[in-house]
Amino acid sequence: MNVVIVGAGGHGRVILEILRLAGQHTVVGFIDADGNLLGTPVGGLPVLGPVNQLDKLRRQDVRGVIVAIGDNRIRDSYANLARQSDLELINAIHPSAVISPTATFGCNVVIAASAVVGTDTQISDSVIINTGAVVDHECRIGQAVHICPGVLLAGRVEVEEGAFVGLGANVLPCLTIGRYATVGAGAVVIENVHAATTVVGVPARVIKTRVDSV
Repeated sequence: MNVVIVGAGGHGRVILEILRLAGQHTVVGFIDADGNLLGTPVGGLPVLGPVNQLDKLRRQDVRGVIVAIGDNRIRDSYANLARQSDLELINAIHPSAVISPTATFGCNVVIAASAVVGTDTQISDSVIINTGAVVDHECRIGQAVHICPGVLLAGRVEVEEGAFVGLGANVLPCLTIGRYATVGAGAVVIENVHAATTVVGVPARVIKTRVDSV
């Protein structure tokens, strides 16, 4: 199936490599909001225009799309635009990822190199499980979550919609990371993190709560 990648930055290059290695789809180009990139080659493929070109591409035999935007809210928003264009949202799963056969996935999901997804884990739409992250058994990963490189989620952790778990953070078993919460890089989470709250440190402590963000 011919597909395009929305987002021509570094994450887009990573997804291009994953899709090429997986060999299930043919990537024909990128979509990007930066008009200065129009026609510019990225990974040997052209930037075809902004996101409003998706309807046109659908008429040109493009059938699939994946959103390569790191910002959780924007990634989710662009995924909705792709659905409105009647394009199939595909997943990009690196061949080196270790995934339990009992894990379940939504769409527009990225599982990067050397990531591990454990038994009976549930991963919702527009989630990124980044390089070398471990999501252990029976975790629940909500829509548009980003699990950054090197994160370790113990068993039965729930990460709610839009949350961001930073580089190398560790989360103890059976805890919940609330909607649109942020866990700082290297943090060790030993208790639940409330929605729209930012925690950092070892052990993780609250440094900010955004009352208007949920």
